[in-house]
Amino acid sequence: MAAVRLARPHRFDVYIAVGGLFGGLLLWGIGLGMRPAGQPLVVLEGRWSLLAPLAVMAGCEVLRRTAPRTALLVGTAALAVDTLTQGSLVTVLMFTDVMYAAVLYGPSATARRLPWITGLLTVAATVVPFAVWRVPEALLIGVAVGIVSFAPASTGLIVRSHREDAEAARLRAEQTALLAEMDRVQAVTAERSRMARELHDMVANHLSAIAIHSTAALSLEDPGTTRQALTVIRENSVEGLAEMRRLIGLLRDAGAGAAPGAAPTLDGLGTLVDTARANGLDVTLDAVPGKGLPAPVELAAYRIVQESLTNALKHAARGPVTVALSRGDGVLRVEVTSPYGDGGRDAPRAPGSGAGLVGMRERTALLHGSFEAGPVPADDPAGGKVWAVRAALPLTEGDSA
Repeated sequence: MAAVRLARPHRFDVYIAVGGLFGGLLLWGIGLGMRPAGQPLVVLEGRWSLLAPLAVMAGCEVLRRTAPRTALLVGTAALAVDTLTQGSLVTVLMFTDVMYAAVLYGPSATARRLPWITGLLTVAATVVPFAVWRVPEALLIGVAVGIVSFAPASTGLIVRSHREDAEAARLRAEQTALLAEMDRVQAVTAERSRMARELHDMVANHLSAIAIHSTAALSLEDPGTTRQALTVIRENSVEGLAEMRRLIGLLRDAGAGAAPGAAPTLDGLGTLVDTARANGLDVTLDAVPGKGLPAPVELAAYRIVQESLTNALKHAARGPVTVALSRGDGVLRVEVTSPYGDGGRDAPRAPGSGAGLVGMRERTALLHGSFEAGPVPADDPAGGKVWAVRAALPLTEGDSA
């Protein structure tokens, strides 16, 4: 059977025990007791009878923090023995500290019960002697019991409650700080994702056109085609550079106080389609919804159309590209279709990273909408497939498409 290892006493408790023991020895040495010899209550005569309860109570002080209930039980027995002698004031004072420590450092059940028990003992020690002896001096017994037991127990309960409240407040503060840090990390991550989407949507279209037309200019010998390609390259370079400067200006610390640039709206779809046509796409704009759309919905719809046209420029086969927007049942629907497959396309293609589809899906998810992209059967009788990008964006926050 393994031996039980006792906890090491706290250094402060040892100081209290040693100080109490020396203080009691000092009072014993000068012959100062709480009751004179010869009284009826003094059962154990002799000055040496004071030392045993004093020494035991000092030992209880050593255990006041590591074994508070044991210290209280042993200390109560020592106090009972002390009442049969002339009595030592130091023994009584150390008992009050042991009672206080039992409530402060003991189990929660002990902390709750001791004030009630000592309170009942105080009431009993007040009522019973007065009922028996019928003299006012009998009330002093209850006062003494209350000072020795109930007062330190109540004080320990008050201090314990304050400590528990302080610990609970500290834990709440730590939890609040942890939640704040999590919110900060999520906000930074969301902001970085938003910046990545904006940067991709603004620049990818221009860079894709530059890559395609520069390849065409290098591979063809026709001076007219080369000049036309260089013209498109220059236009897209200037527009892409302007977009980059606008984004960099918003991100710089020096521009923190400047007003942000206006976000694109669906009113700019005509210009976006004209740019796509200039880059070589056969684009048809079927419908444009009316006014009064929420700004986040307009921005998401514009970026979805922009990215879809960029993907069509890079990957679609030769043929018509259709952009259709419709509004109804509290939802803005965006659909962009382009030829799917090789289709004998002469223009070179630019490589893609797949970030465009991810960005469109994220924009739709932020608005609690639905998004799908992939090949679907074409509507024309000849058959075949088209690449369709379809997004449904709720016009009311919290609605689901």
